[in-house]
Amino acid sequence: MTQTAGRKTYRTMDVAVRGGTLHTAVWGPDDPNAPTILAVHGVTASHKCWAYLAEALPDVRIIAPDLRGRGRSNTLPGPYGMASHAEDLAAVLAELADGPVAVVGHSMGGFASVVLAGRFPDRVRSLVLVDGGLPLQVPAGLSDAEVISAVLGPAAERLNSTFPSREVYRSFWRKHPAFSADWGPFVEDYVDYDLTGEEPGLRPATRYEAMAEDTADLHRGASLLQALDSLAVDAEVLRAPRGLLNEPAGLYAPGYLESWAAKLPILRVREVPDVNHYTIIMGQAGAAAVAERVRVALAAN
Repeated sequence: MTQTAGRKTYRTMDVAVRGGTLHTAVWGPDDPNAPTILAVHGVTASHKCWAYLAEALPDVRIIAPDLRGRGRSNTLPGPYGMASHAEDLAAVLAELADGPVAVVGHSMGGFASVVLAGRFPDRVRSLVLVDGGLPLQVPAGLSDAEVISAVLGPAAERLNSTFPSREVYRSFWRKHPAFSADWGPFVEDYVDYDLTGEEPGLRPATRYEAMAEDTADLHRGASLLQALDSLAVDAEVLRAPRGLLNEPAGLYAPGYLESWAAKLPILRVREVPDVNHYTIIMGQAGAAAVAERVRVALAAN
């Protein structure tokens, strides 16, 4: 399916992966030789979170899948985890991209992007990690369930809820503190897409077991640390100063990412002002800042 508005196009396709197909969208020029990036969404999100970035980069071809267990890829079976996502992403790039590309990953998508770079170095030219991609700051000794509660909180609880109508679900999100000043058509489209089933039993598209297994993998899995140890591509991490609920404490505390940059000379850290964990990509100001860094990454390639 293709929609065209001026120079911008949006189309979707299905890419063969383990157990079925990965639903994938492409924004931008219908030209495989155009500047191309892979955009990887977060733990409870879908490819629709990248609409603001696509608007800010109309001349860039943006390949954006729904990850296994999310969106219209939510019937794909486990196992989940960053290694599985990396294999899926490599399959998408093998079908839709010629040569290595810059990879942009938000939140958990940043972790999957790092593992992709570690396992498939011929597919990744550089990384832009958006408020994710480096080990989470959680106290030692927490169970997987406690990590889910501490890091995701209401975002995880929502996955076990049902909603009687699409308007009720929109209302739920309009009240979300992260979007109090950033609600718009792209956010509403993202929210509408994030539902499966029929009224009055609508459910969020992300499978709870996929979220739980992926969060456990970030907490105690080995694939991320192994990939960071062998990271060989230029990487920049963009920090949001506010968190998932627009709270003053961001996902990463000030100075924490810089401590990782001291260990990894190819990693740079940049803070994006006046955004939270969501609006760093799902708001015009945040997406503009991310787009600027994507252009820098493309120019360096």
